[in-house]
Amino acid sequence: MIRIQDTLSGKKKPLKTRKGKNLDLFVCGPTVYDYSHIGHARTYLAFDFIVKYLKSKGYKVTYLQNITDIDDKIIQRSKEKLTTPDKLAKQFEEEYLKDMKEIKIDSVDKYAKATDYIPQIINQVQKLSEKGYAYMIPEDGIYYDISKFKNYGKLSRRTMTQAEDAVSRIDEAKGKRNKGDFCLWKFSKKDEPEWESKWGKGRPGWHIEDTAITETVFGPQYDIHGGAKDLTFPHHEAEIAQMEAISDKSPMVNYWMHTGFLTIKGQKMSKSLGNFLTIKDFIKEYGARLLRFIIIKNYYRSPLDYNEKIVSQAKRELLKIDEFVERLSSVKTKTGKSNNLISKTNKS
Repeated sequence: MIRIQDTLSGKKKPLKTRKGKNLDLFVCGPTVYDYSHIGHARTYLAFDFIVKYLKSKGYKVTYLQNITDIDDKIIQRSKEKLTTPDKLAKQFEEEYLKDMKEIKIDSVDKYAKATDYIPQIINQVQKLSEKGYAYMIPEDGIYYDISKFKNYGKLSRRTMTQAEDAVSRIDEAKGKRNKGDFCLWKFSKKDEPEWESKWGKGRPGWHIEDTAITETVFGPQYDIHGGAKDLTFPHHEAEIAQMEAISDKSPMVNYWMHTGFLTIKGQKMSKSLGNFLTIKDFIKEYGARLLRFIIIKNYYRSPLDYNEKIVSQAKRELLKIDEFVERLSSVKTKTGKSNNLISKTNKS
């Protein structure tokens, strides 16, 4: 029996899907404004392994991942680069997909871009407004009122007060009813991407794209939602508040799976600290195979601190594996055929 550690319940639960052996999985994808780093690799390689394991056990997995191609960070970076947000997003979307191919992630069935789901996003904002969960701040946008959702904080185990104290990508705006309220639809500013809506021209907030995409592809409820641990609050909390308010169905998903934090020499990865390591830079120095090995040898939920020691250790361990496989290659079965373990190991 497969058991999954579920973040919402805090328990290991037996895997039960909604459609027999068919399993729907969504994992939060990147915001494409820069090159992907090894923290991204940690999460996406982990779920690549998980999906392939589930498939080996007979599950037919539909793996969906979003790509955030419109966002404050994209707009700001495009100004710095003297280009347009859509060109910048397209450039780094292509770079991200190149990285995924390089590290042999091939289990994703569909990459869904936020800008391809604008009508669905607007429809969800409309429903939340009609149900009284959303309100307008003139000349700013449409916001979600977290006080209206009585279970807000259940995933991250935060009270309403603790949610109010959050500083993690919470939209700052004058006129919010609660500090923790988040933007669903941002009214457009000069020279920013915009789409028509009943409230005026604007663009999606960060959280609403995921629920619009998953409801369109999977429906209001599905099997597994995955992502990095740092997305638990406010991003995943916001997704629950949006989707369960719209559908009046709970839970939104049966299982929440989160990968552990990846740090660099004990510190959070940051360009300002000079410890920002991209997937491309790692591969250039050590190769993609070593990155895959470092990730797979560590439990996906545990914290992972990247440093020279773990790289050196992984090199030695991988060398021993290769030497063992090389010895095996000279061994033949009684039928004269090579041991099947050899071909399976070489494929890694």
